[in-house]
Amino acid sequence: MGSRQVTSWQDRNITVAGLGVSGVSAARALAGLGAVVTVVDGGDSEGHRARAAELEAAGISVRLGDAATLPEGTDLVVTSPGWKPDSPLFEAAAKAGVEVVGDVEIAWLLRGENAAPWLAITGTNGKTTTTQMLASILRAAGLKTAAVGNIGTPIIDVVTGEETYDVLAVELSSYQLHWAPSVRAHSAAVLNLAPDHLDWHGSMDAYAADKGRVYEGNTVACVYNVSDPATEALVVEADVEEGCRAIGFTLGAPGPSMLGVVDGILVDRAFVENRQKNAQELAEVKDVNPPAPHNIANALAAAALARAFGVPPRAVRDGLRDFRPDAHRVAYVDEVAGVTYIDDSKATNTHAAEASLAAFEPVVWIAGGLAKGATFDELVRTSADRLRAVVLIGADRALIAEALARHAPEVPVVDLERTDTGAMLAAVREAARLAEPGDTVLLAPACASMDMFADYNKRGDAFADAVRELAAESA
Repeated sequence: MGSRQVTSWQDRNITVAGLGVSGVSAARALAGLGAVVTVVDGGDSEGHRARAAELEAAGISVRLGDAATLPEGTDLVVTSPGWKPDSPLFEAAAKAGVEVVGDVEIAWLLRGENAAPWLAITGTNGKTTTTQMLASILRAAGLKTAAVGNIGTPIIDVVTGEETYDVLAVELSSYQLHWAPSVRAHSAAVLNLAPDHLDWHGSMDAYAADKGRVYEGNTVACVYNVSDPATEALVVEADVEEGCRAIGFTLGAPGPSMLGVVDGILVDRAFVENRQKNAQELAEVKDVNPPAPHNIANALAAAALARAFGVPPRAVRDGLRDFRPDAHRVAYVDEVAGVTYIDDSKATNTHAAEASLAAFEPVVWIAGGLAKGATFDELVRTSADRLRAVVLIGADRALIAEALARHAPEVPVVDLERTDTGAMLAAVREAARLAEPGDTVLLAPACASMDMFADYNKRGDAFADAVRELAAESA
């Protein structure tokens, strides 16, 4: 579907699915434009009722405890990202001939005249870091920007607010892209593709297709990962504006129309004159924080999007130097008895864990949690020679243990059955026992956290607290 215009929202009967942050944002914005809005949510907790009361005070109807029935008269459904396409509400909408779109689609349609262009980023891993890097680079160039979309302030609030921006750095999940048929970015990047959220999308092909939507209608650059041919394939398939270019990024020396690394320098052979012969230095590898391989790739993707927008080389360097990653992303915690402790609790799938493991050697690896249907053979096979030992935690740890037995049988494995609040401290103590000076103890679980922790942040906090307790005992 191409880009479309909405002339009026007045008196439209719109159902918003989900009472979370994005749902509340969409409901308020659409009601403010005169739509008749009903929010539906299957929950009915005290928190749900409190949020419902706030919306009802603003004249918005809320229906709790029933997420399946389509309100009578609905002519558009606006969904929060996490709702699956086969949800009963959407099946009812399809039967009634009612379109379903997401909050990102609404944000795109609500942009005002002279709206800021979008530089969009998606991929299985690294989206948030790359989006924040891009925003930092744009700010270093003196541009008014914000990192939005799947992070930070709801994107609807940003595009309808009083603040004006020169450009937006937009992180988009596969969920959001699935429900956003009209979005047309200035330039976009797919960082990587690996199996994830297949329970939501139904297949790897469907997941990749939703990621590939980010390239539709790009005007200047489609940025892809040279080491991940699936991302380039999505560029080939995309329907883009005339003159839009395919721009690769690589950890090796770049060819023409690529960004890459030469002798510790990030270089641009895409946005330069005579790119067959010339290259522009952008920054040093040491300007990337942390300078792990997967994070250098993130920096190159962010730099490519910034350069596509006309940002000068110096701003790329300054923006990367200024950038500080969020917590629990390859974060240094401490060094105890010559062993370094790294928290990458955000590595919630095998692709992220593989990238994390590739940054250190030798490693005592703490892994496990909820596998979400993942398999671990490829991860273990590619990382086996880096492993000093493994400490397994969580509900699906047996799946990792079985992969280790098949592909790294000589690596010592400690299988912790504990799931109580002291389990992480026990894991860290076991890792410390197995580690030797010069080793890295790495929390890169390759699994979701909800079997033992509220979220990956809480898991990372527990790891950091355990390391600090270990350090205090060693002092």
